[in-house]
Amino acid sequence: MSPEPPLAQTTPSLFLITGISAAGKSTVGQALAERFPKSVHLRGDIFRRMIVRGQAEMNSAELSPEAAAQLTLRYRLAVTAAPQYLETGFTVIYQDIVFGQHLPEVVAMLPIVPLYLVVLSPSAEVVTARAAARSKGGYTPEFTPDMFDSAFRHNTPRLGLWLDTSALSVAATVDAILAALEQARVR
Repeated sequence: MSPEPPLAQTTPSLFLITGISAAGKSTVGQALAERFPKSVHLRGDIFRRMIVRGQAEMNSAELSPEAAAQLTLRYRLAVTAAPQYLETGFTVIYQDIVFGQHLPEVVAMLPIVPLYLVVLSPSAEVVTARAAARSKGGYTPEFTPDMFDSAFRHNTPRLGLWLDTSALSVAATVDAILAALEQARVR
């Protein structure tokens, strides 16, 4: 199958894609970015991975004070980078795990441009299967996909487009996002 032709783009936009670990954020973010003629896939996790020593664990229901501080730093770095790309004409696909009350806080920190928020929310069973098939961690017996999914759904404000991608391919997910832009738009 040939790649989709780029979309016509008149004004740079910003997409925030979130969800729990193994929800498909990276894959969908990359595929969505590939649909625009001038785009950036801003992976929030890159800022965590830049920490060489002293990286706090973030795979539990309760974050330590250091993990919470590092998560806040990660969000601040991403929302500082996004406008730099926007100002030079790039559509930005910012993808990260942004949950609970962090979600409205991060949305408030992002630039005032067309901003689309997409929460990928496949079932916990689908996430469990995806997590088992990938090499990177994220879950432990004490912090399972089912636990994170439940906490995410119950503690995260219902902003933007919440999309159950359990039965969708990556291409179908991107198509669904593009078809529901007005529902995803938060400003």
